[in-house]
Amino acid sequence: MMKPITPAGEWDRSRAPPPPPPPPRLPSSLRGYKSGRREHPTAPDWGSLPKKMPLFLFLVAFLLPPGAGAGDIIGGREARPHSRPYMAYLQIRSPNGGSSACGGFLVREDFVLTAAHCWGSRIAVTLGAHDVGRRERVQQRTTARRAIRHPRYNPQTTANDIMLLQLADRMRRTRQVRPVPLPRAQAGVRPGATCTVAGWGRLGLNRRTNKLHEVQLTVQNNSRCSRRFNFFNGQTQICVGNPRAGKSAFLGDSGGPLVCNGVAQGIVSYGDRRGTPPAVFTRISAFMPWGTTGQP
Repeated sequence: MMKPITPAGEWDRSRAPPPPPPPPRLPSSLRGYKSGRREHPTAPDWGSLPKKMPLFLFLVAFLLPPGAGAGDIIGGREARPHSRPYMAYLQIRSPNGGSSACGGFLVREDFVLTAAHCWGSRIAVTLGAHDVGRRERVQQRTTARRAIRHPRYNPQTTANDIMLLQLADRMRRTRQVRPVPLPRAQAGVRPGATCTVAGWGRLGLNRRTNKLHEVQLTVQNNSRCSRRFNFFNGQTQICVGNPRAGKSAFLGDSGGPLVCNGVAQGIVSYGDRRGTPPAVFTRISAFMPWGTTGQP
């Protein structure tokens, strides 16, 4: 039995201070690329410095289709075992020795996508899991050889909350372990779309689970999140979850995918401390535009 692990990151952003000025545009020297937990000053090997941006874009380019933080499941249900073979369970060790957990998702046999605020000095990755409280025969385990946070990730505003994990071992494709498709650059998901989120996070403020749960959520108009969260940016984030439905991602699901029509469109990023919808997801397609526009 695995020891309980705390959800990673800061989930609550509903009472944040006014946002800072927007970051500068990418330098022209980066145009033409086909696409791409808090910063820690002693971890340059994890590829988070601005000079690593070309590497980030290069790696993301491999994940494009041909031609082209921490939350829980509230109001959902237990998923059918191994029905979401792309799901990854991340056990994170911080530099100060603390431990936490996040979700993630396999996008290639050797890469997992997750939230940047799920960073740690060591990340253990489990794929093919349904019950993370026990070792299942179909599970495949490895560690992150390299964690590449987006170079413009801002831990104060949670902007650009996206991170690519290069795995120490390639995963074998099985019925229980398979990548999920990613969207084309700037491919949008419209308000009203019904999507699914899965994770091993809390089911409520005082309810935990070791088994994968899932919930169907509705994409909302950007205005719902703009009124609630000072730092919401509809260009790079998605507002998800009908306030009247009482269903949401919450603490512990951070880094997991928002899957719409079989494509991973978003990454669980943040919401309010009670888990009340809507919540904010990183818009994956906004980070894959270099092949067409050269802009982030």
